[in-house]
Formats: sequence, structure tokens, C-alpha cells
Amino acid sequence: MKRSQETRKRAPEMDPLRLGMHWSLEDLEKPQIMLESTYGDSHPGSAHLNTLVLECEAAINAHGGKAAKYYATDMCDGQAQGHDGINFSLASREVIASLLEIHAMATPFDAGVFFASCDKGMPAVLEGLARINAPAIVVPGGVMNAGPHLLTLEQIGMYDAMCKRGEISAAELTEYKHHACPSCGACSFMGTASTMQVMAEALGMALPGSALLPATSEALRECARKAGEQALVLAQKALCPSALMTREAFHNAIVIHAAIAGSSNSLLHIPAIAHELGIELDAEVFDRVHRVSPYLLNIRPSGKWPAEFYGYAGGTPAIMEEVKSLLNLEVMTVTGKSLGENLEDLKKSGFYERCAEQLKKCGVSGISREDIIRPFAKPISRAGALAVLKGNLAPEGAVIKHSALPPQMRTVVLRARPFDSEEDALNAVLTGKIMPGDAVIIRYEGPKGSGMPEMFYTTEAIASDTSLASTVALITDGRFSGATRGPAIGHVSPEGADGGPIALVEQDDLIEIDVDSRVLRIIGVGGEAKPAVEIEKILAERKKAWQPRPLKYQKGILRVYAKNAVSPMKGGYIE
Repeated sequence: MKRSQETRKRAPEMDPLRLGMHWSLEDLEKPQIMLESTYGDSHPGSAHLNTLVLECEAAINAHGGKAAKYYATDMCDGQAQGHDGINFSLASREVIASLLEIHAMATPFDAGVFFASCDKGMPAVLEGLARINAPAIVVPGGVMNAGPHLLTLEQIGMYDAMCKRGEISAAELTEYKHHACPSCGACSFMGTASTMQVMAEALGMALPGSALLPATSEALRECARKAGEQALVLAQKALCPSALMTREAFHNAIVIHAAIAGSSNSLLHIPAIAHELGIELDAEVFDRVHRVSPYLLNIRPSGKWPAEFYGYAGGTPAIMEEVKSLLNLEVMTVTGKSLGENLEDLKKSGFYERCAEQLKKCGVSGISREDIIRPFAKPISRAGALAVLKGNLAPEGAVIKHSALPPQMRTVVLRARPFDSEEDALNAVLTGKIMPGDAVIIRYEGPKGSGMPEMFYTTEAIASDTSLASTVALITDGRFSGATRGPAIGHVSPEGADGGPIALVEQDDLIEIDVDSRVLRIIGVGGEAKPAVEIEKILAERKKAWQPRPLKYQKGILRVYAKNAVSPMKGGYIE
């Protein structure tokens, strides 16, 4: 017996309450499908989602089911930048996942369709449905169009920093701002939003080819309808996320992550999703996979083209075809078929021919699929985009997106310039107090410190300053935007608020970064190199004198989050 019908038998109030919502007597007997989205007038990635929900609802109702709509509006990291709103971002993932759990468990359904587009909404949906572990399918909300001259939002931080330095006028900045987001959908670069849409498909939880479709397209609306029909199949088969998101599926997703040069924030989200399924993924897994998986995707911020072009080149299936030798093709997916079967079906269906037609219409003369997705034999890089560094500055690890790293910064020794907040660090960069050869250390910005906000403006200020972009690194226990460029090392663990070594760094300590050897460590004091044994003694003495800081937030969700969040390298989820 289906879960919905079992609940009806136990709860005599169920039928009258649903009849009060204008359900019919026939509706009560049908397979009941929960539609949960992050729809709301919160940002372009969610403002259009209800259109997709309604398409899905109509398909379910037309095929013998009964759909019920639920909403858990997400926030926008872009609109939260530059003020304390960004501190709520990672905590919002946990709240949305918990709200999905509440909705699904308070009134059990037979299956669910989940809609999201963006940075915290998509990982929250995956985390929540993993926790619920009832039949479910994800509909990625698609990507926005690029603006004039292929303008995309991640360039605005650069233009803003240039305006503050007097390099462009306020009028020029305004012109860029007014044209960077011409439609709904996720921002058109391979930031966290786009990355996590791809991860949903790579994990087998979304229909093949559905990630990063143009948000305004008929193809995406058709995807929503097909997802509704498939939800009824999943309900009948009782096919649950735990049967799809296996350890092998997570390995596949990390291979795809390497190929697309995905956002470093995925190292927060993928382990948190896996944790809900009883699968522990440490950072070493990402590092090992990225070492042997090629980087193929020529999409911003690491590459040339806007993310709108991803689907025109064949999207995730095209990436999978290139790295097929590295994937487990036997994993089951939300289609009820294996990954290998899905890929064969797409080839037979004319999928790639349709993509090629779209590419011809994109407005760029002479562009080919290989300009966007490189062949396996001719990668942008033979290793993936991320590396996990360890050492006495980050005993549990730190993350760097080295695909965007200047070659001369792969092995370097820098002078520490520590700051206890991003605001102070940003001011130092913009006022010329940071010099070539400095390591800007921003601490107390991890989950327990301030909610783990992005250091977006500081990284953009450094990356857009030609004297600093190839000579200065930013090191933090906070995180970065998926749009981050340049030498940025985040997720340093243990974090400063937990008394991690990043809290002990002092002015003019010497910091060694060696990406190829995966090293991040303090090797000197006062500008003078010291033996490793002496450094250990100095850090031990500093730790004795260190005092924990009071919680930044004394009430509300950020107090709850700070008291219960695990370390950045574990995923920053609430334990």
C-alpha cells in the first residue's frame, strides 16, 4: 500500500482537511505527489520556478496522480553580498533542507518533485530529499541568458572594484549593472548554482540533459512535465534516493565536477548530501579524483564562454561521453535505467543534433562544440580544477581552485597579513595597504565564526588589481563565490573560532603554498624562516595565549548554526 493511503487510514482528519482544499473524492485515492520548490520573488534563479511547478502539476494530474504544491523560498548570495546578509547563506541551506523534511514527513506523499536553481536552494533540495529518502526527482531551474557582448554577472565585482579605483566611470559601471542579468535563471557562469545543477544530474537525480537548460526555454518546461510523469513511475517502483545516490554515484559526480571546473563550494555541499545517506566523503576523495580527471569545460569564470552555452554543447551528457572511461556506468538513475543506458538512449534520440542546432543560433559565428567542451584527448588541463592543501596552517585541509591560479603562484612563500574580518581585509586591499608578496589572511569567518560567508569582494578587488592579481593570495576559513578568480584558498580547517592555527597567524609570518605538493603551512616568523620543530613550539605557545571569542550572534538561527555546525572541510552541516 502506498504511503499516502497508509496515512489516510491512520489519520481520520486527513480526508476532510483535503476535501477542504477542494480535492475530489477521486483525488484522495490517487498517487499523491509533493511538489516542493524554492520559488519566490527572491532572485532570478527562483522567480520563474512556479511556472515549472505548474507545468509539472498539470502533467501529474493528467496522468492519474494528484499533485500538492509546497514552497521553501531560498535567498540570493548576490543580493546578500556587501552586508551581513551573506552570513545567513550557508545556514539557509540547513533551514531549507529541514523545511523539506518537515513538509514531507508531516504529511507523507508517495513521491516528490523538487525544483531549485541556485547556490543554496539546489544543495538544500538534494540534502533534504536524501534525508527524507522517499521516491524523488529534481528539476534544475536552468540558466539565464548572457547580456550584451556576453556580459555575465560575475564580471560586476571586477567592474565595481575598477570603479572604486577610478579606472572606469560610475556611468560605465551602471551600464554594466543594468545589463548583466537579462532573464531569470541561475547566473550564467559555472558558479555554485550552475555547478550544483550539474551535480544533481551527475548524481542521477535529474533527467538526462536537464541541467542548465535556458530558463526561458520550452525545453525546460517540457523537462518539468516529464519529471511529473516520471514521479508517478518512481512512486510505483518505490525507487528512493538511497538506491541512486550511492558511493559510486558520488564518485561519478566528482569526476564531472573536475571536468567542469566546478565551484569550490561543492566541497561543502556534496559531503553534506552524502552524510544524509550515511556516506562519509572526506576532502581527500575530491583531491584524488581531481588529480586523475581532466578539466574540459571552457566556461566562465575559469573559461571563456557564458554558462548559457553549456547546453548548446551537449551539457552534462556530452561531458559524460568524454570522461566515460572514468565513470561507473552501472549506477541507477531517476529514469529507472542505468547511466550507460541513458547515454545510449540520448544518442539514438537525436539529442546531440538538437543541441548542435541551438549552438548555431547562439549568435557567435564559427563556434563549435569543442570550443566549449574539449575532447578527452585535448583537455584544458589533465588534472581537475580543485586541490586540497594540508599543513600546520590547515591540519584538516583547505581548498584551492587552481584552474584559475596564475602559474607563478603554484609554489610561493608569502608574508602574512592577518585580519579578523573580511571588511578590514577589503579596506586594506582597496586603500593600497596590501603589497605584492602578501598573504591576506581572513579568519573568524567559518561556520562557527560568522556563518561562513563568501569573501567575494575581497577576491575581486585582488583579482582586478594588476599589481596584486599574480602576487597575492587570500587564505580564509570562510568560503568563496563560485565566480572567484585567482589565488584564493578557503575552508581552512579547523577554523579560527575553534582555535585552529589560522587564528594564531601573526603579521609577517611566512606562509608556504605549494599546490602541486598539496602543502599550506607556516614556515617562518617575523619574515625569517624557521625549522619545522621551532614553528611547532611557537604555535603551541601562541595557542596557550589564545582566547576563544564570544559568539558573534547571540540569538536566532546563526546562534544555532554556530553552536552546531561541523568544520568547513566536513561540509559545514548542522550535526
